Amino acid sequence: MAVATAAASSYPVNIEVDPTTGPRNKLTVGFRIILAIPHSILVGGFLALGAGFGFYNQDFQFISNFFSGGVLGAVAGVCAVISWFAILFANQHPEGLRNLGTFYLRWKVRAMAYQALFRDEYPPFGDADYPARLHIELAEFPRDKLSVGLRIIYGIPHFIVLFFLGIAWFFTSVVAWFAILFTGEYPQGLYNFGIGVFRWQTRVEAYMLLLVDQYPPFSFE
Repeated sequence: MAVATAAASSYPVNIEVDPTTGPRNKLTVGFRIILAIPHSILVGGFLALGAGFGFYNQDFQFISNFFSGGVLGAVAGVCAVISWFAILFANQHPEGLRNLGTFYLRWKVRAMAYQALFRDEYPPFGDADYPARLHIELAEFPRDKLSVGLRIIYGIPHFIVLFFLGIAWFFTSVVAWFAILFTGEYPQGLYNFGIGVFRWQTRVEAYMLLLVDQYPPFSFE
C-alpha cells in the first residue's frame, strides 16, 4: 500500500546541492532576501508565507499553508487538482500537466538553494545548469488510486511536522546568515539540518503534486 513509508534511501525524489567551496559572497548574502524576490514571487520559498499549492474561487477553496510556491506553484497546484480527476476517472496523467509540475519543482529547488544560503550563484529563471538539482522518478501506471484519492488526508501528518520544522529552519537560517557575514562559513550542523528539511519538504511537495505515489519518509536523509 502506497501509504506505507518508503525508505529514504530508495525514495524516488531527492535533491543534490553541491557544497560551496572558496570564500562566500558576503555582499549577496547580506542582501539575499532582496535579491531573491523575483524568484520568491515566481516559485516561492521558505521566507515567503502563502499558499503555493492551491487556489481560490467562489465555489471551491483549497489551501495548503504549508507550501509557498509563488505564481508558478499556484498553477502547478491547479494542474495537480486537474490531474487528480484525470488519474481517478480517466486513468491518465496528462503529460503537459505532469511536466509543468516537475518544471516548477526543479526551478524551486534551485531558487530555494539560493534563498537558504546554500549557494551564492544567482539561480536561472527556468531550466538551466545550477549546482542544486532535483532528482525524481515519476510515477508510472497503474497508479495507486487509493493513495491518489486520499492524497490530502495522507499528507496531513507531514504538514504538521514540517510546519514546525519550517519555523526552526527559518531561525537557523537567520543564525547562518549572521555566521556567514561575520565568519564566512555556514555552520555545518545548521547546514545539515537545513538540507534535511529542504529534502523532506521537496519530497512531500512532489507527493502532493501527484508526481509520485510512494509515501514520503519521515526523514532528513
